[in-house]
Amino acid sequence: MRNLLSLLLFISIIGCNQSPTEKLNGQSEQIEIDVKMYSELWDRFLSGETDAISELTFTEDVVVVTGQGNIEGIEAVKDFYLNYLEGFSEIEFTIIDAFGRGDKLIKHYNFKGKHTGNFMGIPATGNYLNLSGTTIVTMRDGRIAREQDFFNMKSLLDQLQNSKGEVTVDEYQPIN
Repeated sequence: MRNLLSLLLFISIIGCNQSPTEKLNGQSEQIEIDVKMYSELWDRFLSGETDAISELTFTEDVVVVTGQGNIEGIEAVKDFYLNYLEGFSEIEFTIIDAFGRGDKLIKHYNFKGKHTGNFMGIPATGNYLNLSGTTIVTMRDGRIAREQDFFNMKSLLDQLQNSKGEVTVDEYQPIN
């Protein structure tokens, strides 16, 4: 018992030797690494490199939260995101802004594409989609453990089912 208390005291002293600035710098570096990996992952996937979704980029127990229920596991998540590749051509995906704190990343994105295939049960319309949204990402050990997207579903459905030609919904520009 005495050895355990000594070990705990030693660990707490070592942890206290790190200044708040050093801790923040360490977090900042990890956030930069996570944001870079995240951006590169989606660039690769949306350009057709579907094996970018793997155990190297996602945890085995990854969860994608959707309005229709959670998608769980790497293969289910890959199948879910394949809907975008099957449903759209002329894809332009832009991460407008991304930042993080602790194990969380926040991504503001814009997705554009021509609806040329079945997308989540909606047959191809030939309409253009221009959709912006935000994703909250939880990272674990440098991999994605959880994602939840927030976007205007009515806008998505209106654009796919009713638009005639290119639609501009959100012209957000980040503040520099």
